[in-house]
Amino acid sequence: MKKFFLFALISISTLFASNIEVKDAYVRATPPGLPNSAAFMVVENKTDKDIAIVKASSEVSKIVELHTHSMKDGVMKMYQVPKIDVPAHGKTELKPGGFHVMLIGLHNPLKEGENVTFTLEFSNGQSKTITAPIKSVMNGMMKKNMNDKKGMSCGTGKCGSSMKKNMSCGTGKCGNN
Repeated sequence: MKKFFLFALISISTLFASNIEVKDAYVRATPPGLPNSAAFMVVENKTDKDIAIVKASSEVSKIVELHTHSMKDGVMKMYQVPKIDVPAHGKTELKPGGFHVMLIGLHNPLKEGENVTFTLEFSNGQSKTITAPIKSVMNGMMKKNMNDKKGMSCGTGKCGSSMKKNMSCGTGKCGNN
């Protein structure tokens, strides 16, 4: 009888744990002295009910918050949000310029090639611990652009017609003029 309950408990926890998937997670590398960073990923909800990320935590920083960006009066502003919704049978992308997990007051610089572990807590009571690689800003953006095959990003070696005159691709100086 004990074996049956143990097997049932393991089966239920395995089934329960597979309802939320986190894919393509990475954390932005920081130069020495930069006290903050961010984590990006795709969160997939395989349940019949809407859920939300309601909290995040990590040992790499003093504070971990859920954030997003918005354009107001021509200025991009970043601010904390109480939750990040993930629709039933859907996914939400946490990406630069949008929703992300903010790591504030880093204890040490985050170096490319290392990993960061953080935990996401969801509105349905589940939590998920993720170990994500640390990537440079350009490596994270390049991977995203190559996966999407939409648009061009300066520094990826794929600048488009918006590149400024007398600038070469990869200089980080692409623009609309």
